[in-house]
Amino acid sequence: MYCILDDIKKQVQETTLIEITDDSLSGQINEDVVNETILYADTLIDGYLRGRYTLPLSTLPEIIKVIAIDLSIYRLYSRRFHTDMPDSINDKYKNATKLLEQIQKGVVSLGIETVGTPPELGEYRVYTTLEERIFTKDLLDTM
Repeated sequence: MYCILDDIKKQVQETTLIEITDDSLSGQINEDVVNETILYADTLIDGYLRGRYTLPLSTLPEIIKVIAIDLSIYRLYSRRFHTDMPDSINDKYKNATKLLEQIQKGVVSLGIETVGTPPELGEYRVYTTLEERIFTKDLLDTM
């Protein structure tokens, strides 16, 4: 995980966290909800980093932690349609995704080793051998 509940607590007041996570009205932060939003942020970040960096990252750059916190908080707020999304949360989300795009393109470096040459945008690379193929050309031609 790129961030944890304590990281989010440093950015969002506990009463607000209770309000945006407590679906059962228990008066407590629902840690399962928070963990789901952290998983969302981690998955989104990995999607941008995949192909440029070896995952999981061997070291956690501080910028990735900040991005994960911002994405998680945005996701928490977006769960509540009746709650107005603060402009600052929207701005942080937009900045986080823009920064991820720049990291993906190589404009911004994480300062850790990259994996070969990154794929072009819209390109997906798979590293397999002919022996690993399940659907051979002959099999596909018979279908």
